[in-house]
Amino acid sequence: MSNAQNTLTEQEKADGWQLLFDGTSTDGWRSYNGDSFPEKGWEVEDGMITVLSESGGGDIITDQKFGNFILKLEWRVQESGNSGIFYRAMEQPTQPIYWSAPEMQVLDNENHPDAEMGENGNRKAGSLYDLIPAKPQNAKPFGEWNSVQIVAEGAQIEHWQNGEKVLEYELWTNEWYEMIRNSKFASHPEFGDAREGYIGLQDHGDRVNFRNIKIKELE
Repeated sequence: MSNAQNTLTEQEKADGWQLLFDGTSTDGWRSYNGDSFPEKGWEVEDGMITVLSESGGGDIITDQKFGNFILKLEWRVQESGNSGIFYRAMEQPTQPIYWSAPEMQVLDNENHPDAEMGENGNRKAGSLYDLIPAKPQNAKPFGEWNSVQIVAEGAQIEHWQNGEKVLEYELWTNEWYEMIRNSKFASHPEFGDAREGYIGLQDHGDRVNFRNIKIKELE
């Protein structure tokens, strides 16, 4: 990671990384199913892009679609905070983003009730939300920064949290479809089906900070 927040080192630039957030503007982001950035509910301040408490601003997505990539960012939640990072999201005018896009959970595990719901911890931070738990569960407490890396290369997906790989899975296999049939996503065959899509950040009604959002596209 570069020394300054929301910047790339010369080596990162040479390696093909690009910033998705420059620390000062909302360039490159817009509302899900919208043409512009939300007028309320989100702010950029102190080098962070922040969803505000009970904002009603809605989820945001990148302007650009990504297929194969490594995504890195840092997040920090308020006490009892909840959010998520979506990837390969489709835009469906009549459907929320979570019916198409896999979600890496962002959560205050110690204080948010969602941590004890689902099965085997699959709603805790770093998990593939409601499907696969993050192991080891190494999220830091509210008020502290957590680092994330999501690797998507064809059907192979990895979630990394605070420097450790916490889960991996393979899309579009018999096992994948069986898992989806036995989940709340069963009535949404588009879930996880897109080969490319948008990166999204969730407005769940809690204050959550994001920074150092960068991506490297893979061939």
